[in-house]
Amino acid sequence: MSKFDALIAERQALLDSGVTDPFSIVMDAVKSPTEAVIRGKDTILLGTYNYMGMTFDPDVIRAGKDALDQFGSGTNGSRMLNGTFRDHMGVEQALRDFYGMAGAIVFSTGYMANLGMISTLAGKGEYVILDADSHASIYDGCKQGVAEIVRFRHNSVEDLDKRLGRLPADAGKLVVLEGVYSMVGDIAPLKEMVAASKKHGAMVLVDEAHSMGFFGANGRGVYEEQGLEGQVDFVVGTFSKSVGTVGGFCVSDHPKFEAIRLACRPYIFTASLPPSVVATAETSVRKLMHAHGKREQLWKNARRLHGGLVQMGFRLGTETPDSAIVAVMLEDQEQAVAMWQTLLDRGLYVNMARPPATPMGTYLLRCSLCAEHSDAQIDAVLAMFRAAGEATGVLPG
Repeated sequence: MSKFDALIAERQALLDSGVTDPFSIVMDAVKSPTEAVIRGKDTILLGTYNYMGMTFDPDVIRAGKDALDQFGSGTNGSRMLNGTFRDHMGVEQALRDFYGMAGAIVFSTGYMANLGMISTLAGKGEYVILDADSHASIYDGCKQGVAEIVRFRHNSVEDLDKRLGRLPADAGKLVVLEGVYSMVGDIAPLKEMVAASKKHGAMVLVDEAHSMGFFGANGRGVYEEQGLEGQVDFVVGTFSKSVGTVGGFCVSDHPKFEAIRLACRPYIFTASLPPSVVATAETSVRKLMHAHGKREQLWKNARRLHGGLVQMGFRLGTETPDSAIVAVMLEDQEQAVAMWQTLLDRGLYVNMARPPATPMGTYLLRCSLCAEHSDAQIDAVLAMFRAAGEATGVLPG
């Protein structure tokens, strides 16, 4: 255990300085998709990925309660054995309907979906080609598998094309992309990347965890927004963002897609989700098909927050409001912690992110907007950022 000593010491030094532990926040109560009580104080939530605000939807909650009454609290087994209930089938059908695809497989988390799909799809002698800034679950899916791993520069179509061109023409190749990258909220040039992948005979898997629900005419993700339906082989997503519960999934039109259930270890050997969870997910997914008003409000909130912070003089991760994630870039850990603590003391919760989670060793405060944030809450958030920025010296006083 001595290998953890440096990490323990760093955390203790942070606590000794009087700062609240940013990575162990306890919510005493949650009052709505946008409000909680933290350390006895009413707090606006701006760091939960609850993009569409479905966690308190009355229909979603009712579906979960009904399933809990009918089927109990759990399945006590894997999907391959006794862990498939009525609502597991229901949510997979809801996903087929939502995405307009023939196949859908639900995993216990979004992390497990990437772990399972990547390690199962790419076999020995084949290649996984991934963006250097890919999520940890994508990297871990690569580690669990036996394929060769090739990285390309973040969002570089040129580098992707060059690295694909160096691989054996007849080898199996899987290109793994993300619609929205979760740390700074930038989106991938999927149209050009899919074209490069297909030119070299590669299959494409796109993780749309941070875009499902509000990108594209039907909320299917960045690939829909960029006109790529029918060109992406596999779409991975999660229930823990826009859907408002927990779980992961993959959808596909590949005629052999169902074979994944017979070969994917993270699917076969993991306990299935409780019936109440998949019942809430099914109801939420079906409601998201028609959530046009929520989508419009979410984008309005993202534009207002991004524009307001830029006007104040904060340095952001993207020049324009590309997604529902707004990243405030800071100089170092000391500055990031000071800003984060000051905001929390004033009644605003955001995520503090630092290396190795962040790209290029950056420190940032990550804000994730919700469709349920009111205009008054966005005004309050901007006022708190201004006050915190001036108090910590990030902005001129």
